[in-house]
Amino acid sequence: MDTTAKILKTACGQLGIDSTDAEVIRQAENAIYRLPGAIVVRIARVGQHKVAAREIRVARWLAANGIPAVEALPLDQPVLVESRPVTFWKELPPHRPGTPVETATILHQLHHLPVPDDQGFGRLAPFVRLRERLNTATVLRPDDQEWLLGHLAGLENQWAQGLPEGLSETAVHGDLWSGNLAVSDDGVIRLLDLERFSVGRPEWDLVSTAIKYTSFEMISQADYRAFAETYGVDVTGWPGYPLLRDIRELRMMCYLAQLATEQPQFTSEAQLRVDCLRGRSGPRPWTWTASP
Repeated sequence: MDTTAKILKTACGQLGIDSTDAEVIRQAENAIYRLPGAIVVRIARVGQHKVAAREIRVARWLAANGIPAVEALPLDQPVLVESRPVTFWKELPPHRPGTPVETATILHQLHHLPVPDDQGFGRLAPFVRLRERLNTATVLRPDDQEWLLGHLAGLENQWAQGLPEGLSETAVHGDLWSGNLAVSDDGVIRLLDLERFSVGRPEWDLVSTAIKYTSFEMISQADYRAFAETYGVDVTGWPGYPLLRDIRELRMMCYLAQLATEQPQFTSEAQLRVDCLRGRSGPRPWTWTASP
């Protein structure tokens, strides 16, 4: 029995939930299991207890405000096992990822809610864990690692100087792209992956879809135009866009570097992303393979 399976069994035992016949859904940033009874269990990394607790608060706040999202089970959670937080959720109905228009639709709803100043959601932190990931990514060449740490420091300095005038602060999802939406057969659009939820500038949420067009051409110009028109703002024309774009690209690269350190089959993709950021692979748009 591997480590996460043992943690699953222990956490379920503490809550009186049967973990027999648990099925692995995903083993990546988090370990995710499906249990009989339409229950999904998420095991986060060590040190993520506060983040997991915030996810539960966010899910309940979204439900109270009429925003469809993944639903936390009515339990006293998260459960902490071997310093890893374990959370329990209702399994989603059959669904597909969101389209750009659907992404814009639910973002518009979310960003127009009153700012939740009493929920302890915290401030938007776009650099969280990046330095840690760079320092521990053994797949990175020393010169690349040094350059990336310098690039990170430069972006942090620009962020500290403040963003240009733009949209008013709101609740933000923090990592909203099509894969973090679940659209069921009845057309309901649900938010997933709430661990980066916070309060901050809504442009941060818009950039995730914008770079799919400007940086990677993963969506067409028509799809991006539909996204911007549905939301009501084209973030690519805002003076702060290049900074948020660069931060988001660095986040994507750092995630692959961490993944490749643990799963060597992703090493070539991680190196490709480094080469793009360093200007070795020509100007945008680049061709990056989607990560798990």
